[in-house]
Amino acid sequence: MTTTLKTKAPAKKANVANQQIHYRTCNLCEAMCGIEIVTSGQQILSIKGDKQDTFSRGHICPKATALQDLHEDPDRLRQPIEKVNGEWKEISWEAAYEKTVAYIQAVQKKFGKDAVGTYLGNPNVHNLGSMLYGRELLHTLGTKNKFSATSVDQLPHHIIAHKLFGHQLKVPVPDIDNCDHFLIIGANPVASNGSIMSVPDVKTRLKNITKNGGDVIVIDPRRTETAEIATKHHFIKPGSDVLLLLAMLNTLFSEKLAKPGRLKEFTPEWNQLALDVAPYTPEKVVQHTGIEANEVKKLVRDFIKAEAPVCYGRMGASVQAFGTLTQYLIMTFNILTGRLDARGGMMFTQPAANLISQTGKGHFGRTHSRVRKLPGFSGELPVSALAEDILTEGEGQIKAMVMMAGNPVLSTPNGQQLDKAFQGLDFMVSIDFYLNESNRHADIILPPVSTLERSHYDLIFHLLAVRNTAKYSPALFKAKANTKQDWEILLELSHRLRGKTDLKSRLTHKAKMLLGPEAQLDFLLRSGPYGGGFNLLRGISLRKLKAQPHGIDLGELKPVLPSALQTKDKKIHLNRDFFMADLPRVQEHFFNNETKNSDRPFSLIGRRHVRSNNSWLHNSKRLVKGKNRCTVMIHPYDATALKIENAQIVKVASRVGQVELPAEITDEVMQGILSIPHGFGHNRQGTGWKIAEAHAGVSVNDLSDEMQIDELSGNAVLNGVPVSIQAT
Repeated sequence: MTTTLKTKAPAKKANVANQQIHYRTCNLCEAMCGIEIVTSGQQILSIKGDKQDTFSRGHICPKATALQDLHEDPDRLRQPIEKVNGEWKEISWEAAYEKTVAYIQAVQKKFGKDAVGTYLGNPNVHNLGSMLYGRELLHTLGTKNKFSATSVDQLPHHIIAHKLFGHQLKVPVPDIDNCDHFLIIGANPVASNGSIMSVPDVKTRLKNITKNGGDVIVIDPRRTETAEIATKHHFIKPGSDVLLLLAMLNTLFSEKLAKPGRLKEFTPEWNQLALDVAPYTPEKVVQHTGIEANEVKKLVRDFIKAEAPVCYGRMGASVQAFGTLTQYLIMTFNILTGRLDARGGMMFTQPAANLISQTGKGHFGRTHSRVRKLPGFSGELPVSALAEDILTEGEGQIKAMVMMAGNPVLSTPNGQQLDKAFQGLDFMVSIDFYLNESNRHADIILPPVSTLERSHYDLIFHLLAVRNTAKYSPALFKAKANTKQDWEILLELSHRLRGKTDLKSRLTHKAKMLLGPEAQLDFLLRSGPYGGGFNLLRGISLRKLKAQPHGIDLGELKPVLPSALQTKDKKIHLNRDFFMADLPRVQEHFFNNETKNSDRPFSLIGRRHVRSNNSWLHNSKRLVKGKNRCTVMIHPYDATALKIENAQIVKVASRVGQVELPAEITDEVMQGILSIPHGFGHNRQGTGWKIAEAHAGVSVNDLSDEMQIDELSGNAVLNGVPVSIQAT
């Protein structure tokens, strides 16, 4: 909603009287912070937290101010461009559509439907139009070669939700505001603002736990920003979290502490887990985790003693060799201690927009990648297979790519290999407003409007929020003539690719273009748990949200079992046959394979910064200012042994590549560990963002190995990559 500021005194400046205040949601990360933006005409005067926002209560992080930078950025593309003889030239939308459709149809006619691959980057889930109409384009293309950022991130969470609770989006989140003992494994919410736990002002919320006499325990190879405010931090060797969780479950059973309570009614297999974890005593795993046996037992005992504890694991726990099994064990630990669907524990949300009813429950292994036969989940293949499925000749080879707001050269394993693969494509089209390291290989780029020129509703992140709220943000600025919304581009490409010219198809297309995503959003709201259905006077609707610019509070999370379960019998099926089938691989990896890699003796982990979320934000002058963040952290003991000095340029190498960057000597990381942040590497020729290029850094994914995957799910391994380091 937009309101006009009233001023009594005459304006000193010509634009003061024309100031307007706009309230909306920042959509740059998962936290959904409410913001107040003051404008004068087309000029943004300020961006600050909305103190009346029902969810964020005035909090924002530094990223919110970057909305102005993205909107005003001269490097941002406003019109379609085409590469002609190696040079980029602006073309009309009509020409861009015609050429894109012609190229795609020609490739699919010659090589088959699967010759076109697709990749969706993480900004798509922060975009109402892309969420509602992206699937239509994918369906029209008809290819099985669909990839996204999911398989370098949260894929284990979706598989567990699908297997245990019956739907890939039924992901419970920590009830942080009612928790008194927060056990955090491989997560840094102070830097990430949550992640699979949408939570603004998480730092204050965590501090409130300790302020009220509770505990925040962090287990991480690095003493993160979250660990700095925790009551206790344990270093753990990268990739060994699975052993820690097995030992914790072992302790539950051996000390007769497993008490699922009311969850016994819904989880008939719970006590069978005792046999699976019996071999993994705390004493057995200490050598591999680095956490003493008595500390493991204390972790469990302290958890049990607390009134409202919860165990939460995130990115660091997911993107490792046993990430899926690790996340499964975290969930079963909460179940065995009665902390699922309990106040202060892991709880299911009740979002206003009923997205789950409109989305498939999920399926695993119906499709496989062409070369390595890696399993797909819900129609998407692991992105670790993308480069090889482009480079390997033969039937089914990917010849063209459709990219949607992604930069996989910087965000997926072995980026150098993918860079080479993209270079050899017959055709690439990218829907993006920046010329980045990936789509520099494109033939055509179709830029949507800026985030402030479109309406917004967080379909996914309300589903993962620590409190039930709803909020709609209209477009702040009217889109300029001859520009397109994301959803308009997606619908137009879908319509033209179908090639149908009958009256019904034309009318359907015109209706969708006329109604836009708002009509679908209104339906989702009306058909949701707070909606009034066809009764226009009752329940939540888009009209009512528009009248509440600060959002509507729908209350705290509440127990909802068994009704929340999407399984046919309303039971939680632990699927031990699927998950525990990974235990032989655990045994082989840790206990039967004692050979150390003398050539690459260090383990590489990533790290997150509150000023960064994806590579777009590296072109914001506000967010990149300050000291260089793209450094490799190394422990003082290791630096001394290798004669490495602080800020010295060092070379870090893995099986697939090497990078050179400054060393940062710090005891934040444990011995034998190196840490390099994600998202940098803006040093390639042919990109179009000046600020990012001036703060290029190196890509940590020039070191990650596409052959290292979590075999249970196909998720990428980004933590625990074997590397070497030496002074240059």
